[in-house]
Amino acid sequence: MLPAVLPKARIFTYDWNANYFADAPVQTLFGHADTLLSLVAEGRGSQTRPIIFVASCFGGLILAEAINRAAQEGSAYRHILLSTVGIMFLATPFHGSDAAKQARWQVVVAGIIGEQVSDQLIQDLEQKHDFVRQRVQKFTEIVNAEAVRLPISCFFETRKTEMLRRILSPAWAKWLAMGVTHKILVTESSASLDGFSRQGLDTTHSGMNKFQNPECPNFKLVKDAVRQFAGNASTVLTRRTNSAVERHWIVPFGRNKEFVGRETILTDLLTRILPSGDEHDCQRTAIEGLGGIGKTQIALEAAFCIGDTHPDCSVFWVPAVNATTFENAYRAIGQQLKVPGIDEEKADVKALIKAALSRQSTGSWLLIIDNADDMKLFFGDTALADYLPFNQKGSILFTTRNHELGLRLVESESRIIPVEEMSRGEALELLQKHLKGDQMGDTRSNGALLEFLASLPLAIRQASAYMAKKQTSTTQYLELCKTSDEDMIELLSKDFEDRHRYKSIQNPIATTWLISFRHISGHDPLAADYLKFMCFLAGKDIPHPLLPSAGKLEALGAIGTLKAYAFISQRNESDTYDIHRLVQISMLSWLTRKGERKEWTAKVLQRLVDVFPFPKHDNKEEWMRYLPHTQHALQLRKRTDDEEVPPDLLSKVGTSFYNLGKYQEAEQMHQQALQLSEKVSGQEHPDTLTSMNNLALVLRGQGKYQEAEQMHRRALQLREKVLGQEHPDTLTSMNNLALVLQSQGKYQEAEQMHRQALQLREKVSGQEHPDTLASMNNLALVLQSQGKYQEAERMHRQALQFSKKVSGQEHPDTLTSMNNFALVLRSQGKYQEAEQMHQQELQLREKASGQEHPNTLASMNNLGLVLQSQGKYQEAEQMHQQALQLSKKVLGQEHPDTLTSMNNLGLVLQSQGKCQEAEQMHRRALQLREKVLGQEHPDTLTSMNNLALVLQSQGKYQEAEQMHRQALQLSKKVSGQEHPDTLTSMNNLGLVLQSQGKYQEAEQMHRQELQLSEKVSGQEHPDTLTSMNNLGLVLQSQGKYQEAEQMHQQELQLREKASGQEHPDTLTSMNNLGLVLQSQGKYQEAEQMHRRALQLREKVLGQEHPDTLASMSNLGLVLQGQGKYQEAERMHRRALQLREKVLGQEHPNTITSKKNLAFCLRAGRARGFTS
Repeated sequence: MLPAVLPKARIFTYDWNANYFADAPVQTLFGHADTLLSLVAEGRGSQTRPIIFVASCFGGLILAEAINRAAQEGSAYRHILLSTVGIMFLATPFHGSDAAKQARWQVVVAGIIGEQVSDQLIQDLEQKHDFVRQRVQKFTEIVNAEAVRLPISCFFETRKTEMLRRILSPAWAKWLAMGVTHKILVTESSASLDGFSRQGLDTTHSGMNKFQNPECPNFKLVKDAVRQFAGNASTVLTRRTNSAVERHWIVPFGRNKEFVGRETILTDLLTRILPSGDEHDCQRTAIEGLGGIGKTQIALEAAFCIGDTHPDCSVFWVPAVNATTFENAYRAIGQQLKVPGIDEEKADVKALIKAALSRQSTGSWLLIIDNADDMKLFFGDTALADYLPFNQKGSILFTTRNHELGLRLVESESRIIPVEEMSRGEALELLQKHLKGDQMGDTRSNGALLEFLASLPLAIRQASAYMAKKQTSTTQYLELCKTSDEDMIELLSKDFEDRHRYKSIQNPIATTWLISFRHISGHDPLAADYLKFMCFLAGKDIPHPLLPSAGKLEALGAIGTLKAYAFISQRNESDTYDIHRLVQISMLSWLTRKGERKEWTAKVLQRLVDVFPFPKHDNKEEWMRYLPHTQHALQLRKRTDDEEVPPDLLSKVGTSFYNLGKYQEAEQMHQQALQLSEKVSGQEHPDTLTSMNNLALVLRGQGKYQEAEQMHRRALQLREKVLGQEHPDTLTSMNNLALVLQSQGKYQEAEQMHRQALQLREKVSGQEHPDTLASMNNLALVLQSQGKYQEAERMHRQALQFSKKVSGQEHPDTLTSMNNFALVLRSQGKYQEAEQMHQQELQLREKASGQEHPNTLASMNNLGLVLQSQGKYQEAEQMHQQALQLSKKVLGQEHPDTLTSMNNLGLVLQSQGKCQEAEQMHRRALQLREKVLGQEHPDTLTSMNNLALVLQSQGKYQEAEQMHRQALQLSKKVSGQEHPDTLTSMNNLGLVLQSQGKYQEAEQMHRQELQLSEKVSGQEHPDTLTSMNNLGLVLQSQGKYQEAEQMHQQELQLREKASGQEHPDTLTSMNNLGLVLQSQGKYQEAEQMHRRALQLREKVLGQEHPDTLASMSNLGLVLQGQGKYQEAERMHRRALQLREKVLGQEHPNTITSKKNLAFCLRAGRARGFTS
């Protein structure tokens, strides 16, 4: 019927087979576009004959893609585009269906082609939906371009198609609702293009290109549109001819087929740089970023996109590397535009081109000024900025590393598009473009390499070029990079071929940045100094106060310059900066080649000495900010004994690590400080002796007591020799030596040393001097360790009184005295007084230092311990929980003080019978102590012992025994057989052997421990008396009652003499003596002993203390043994009620009370007693 409508028209048809979609359906579909163009070009003859296209369904997508390809720069089919005077689309699914996202193509394709044939096409269209959308968008941009302005009519169906007739049998289909079985396949919204006419046809999808006769209403609508296209053909072609201005293309590179990603930037850029974007102005836009970030490649892709979509727009490319490249590019433009006089010898080329491009007759153009980095080039003597054209049909795009220059060129921040690193996905895709699959087999190495290269496109391109050439994998290349900075800078400096970059400029990333380094050095010396300085620091979070001092305005300008070149970035609303690691390495290499690295190393280290404060808790925030940068600068030294490093800086870093509980790192730093100080100043210099003292302190912190003792003895001898016995530093060494002796259990020698230090300090500084009071405190502590509680208490009282008088009640030293005084009160069983003292100290600490100060947390721990000693387990648990949480927050999970809190919480959980929780807590503490402190540290061995004890309380005797044996062996190795900690391990092993019925081995262990304890600490020491008690218990377990009774009698007498009748330990001895008397049937004596123990425990510890309840239970048992059932029942009931209240119903002791009461009731009934 069409021949009748257009009798003189030549009509061609092009059909395609839907069964060809087996492998790559969308590519196959769009692949028909090239075939269509080829056939049209071959069959049309004359290239001036007007063309009208009618496309149905998917054929419309093929035609749209054919128009896209005809519009491409250099396309042989451009004449087809310029000859097309109209296109009619019949139900073309430009946007799929209106169904949900996951089914937007399924409805269309399945309905048109059928389910079996269409599966592959549906899946591929779903995956490439965005790609199809982009191609349709590009088509609309081309046909709307001023040079094309192509008339289009879109027709859509209005009747529903029976969807399921191809899929289901009629028998099934009839049971489904009409809304399910019938659908509009290509809706109006999908079949229409915005801005073009649209018309509905009264038919189903299959009838859109089938008409019954010339009088059919649908055909009349289509016929009228075709006639209109034909009638307007000459007008359309004439308009194109009249408005056509010769288009020019001067771009030095071909399209980069390996360009990936950057969709967001490209989309933004293409909307800004269109010459038609602002009809009243000449557009100016800049893309800025670090060298190697990909600015040139983005500009190149943008140029080709504009060329594709705006056939009437000329594109000119000008490299602004220097004045010569700029002028040569302008000359090439003039030659193509045939500007008169352009080739004359004395021609002002720049002025001529500015004038030519400023004329309206030149038409639309995009001018790309690449590498606009040099401020002097544009605004100095050469003043290239004066030669930039102005044309309302023109647009200028700059690429720059220099934000300040970019801002001057475009005059508004809103016209600058910053370019950041590629996303990880984009970077990976770029890497894959150049490598084979087996070179990228290790996913982890791929990610690590991209992170190492900071996802910089040029660095990735350079790395991939090397790997492709050498046939190495990403894993191997990453290992090369990490070998040394020298190897990496060599890799970063290797040139490589890239057809999309300037041949006259070297491609390596290091060379690219070198150009910027030189620019900065030339016009902003302070910025250059800042950049050199930052290259010695950690790359992240660099605080401004670390940088060399300068005037505020000058410093602000220097930071602005570095930010402008994108070498650094400023963190949000802060005075801290980040710098690329690759920039740092390149800068260090440059300094090395120039012979300036040693000079700058010295400058940086001296600056760090000047600004790094002595580390204390009060200034922790400050030194914590500086620590990673100082650490990094120190690691860049060639040798650890480098004389340029001030020992004071090493000492400050070592003390910082010590405060953080990182003892190994602290030891390394103090060791280096000592070696360097000995080398520079000599062994006897005061600074060297200070380094020696500091190293000894950190050795003690790690439990390396013997090494620490040797170091302190050496420091003391040298200080006595150099400074004299009465010098404050000498007395400090004396004090520190005494402390490490005390840590080893050498109490007598430690006591002598502390007494000597105290006497000398009183003589030199006076009785009230803080150092004198510290000695007084330390002497009291060693007295306490020996069980000399009364003398220790007097000493602590005196120190506390003096400290309050001299420093005031809230001074940290006063609070330390208060804490120590409370500890000795607790050791004597004066729990209430100790609790009050700890409460007062904690309140004052919180007021003076805040809740999160480490000293406050220590007070919290000590208060928890005294609460636990009184049986106030819930309060103690809450206190330890709070201390642990705060310690994790303030000090970190692995700090030794945090692990102490963890240990104490485990102890109080165990006391409440929460054995599983306690076991988990002790296991965690042990794992972390082994990791942080090492397996042989005393604190680690304490955790090992405590874990073994909680295992023992759960009946896991074998595991507990193994744990105790391991702890004992390590303690003997580390501290020696006679150390108090070793004797504690021996005692614990004896207890677990006893629990398993291994009485003889247990007895031997306890006898050996008792002998050693008597030898080391004396017969009256609390630890010796505990050994005596345990030996008595194991004798009792074997039925050796008389010997056990003698042992307990002796222990009780010594306890009463050493600690007094009311000390909790004395009352425990009393209780145990009562038990062994009871075992021998000496009920009256046992009853008297238990009544006395109960009365005293109620008086000293209170009625609800667990030990009081134990006495109550034991008294009940001995009454029961004598047949005093009624009194025994009352005692058992009372013990049960209080245990349920204090310990809870499920505590093992509560369960024992229930059993005791039940047994008492049964025994009483059997003998005629009723309750």
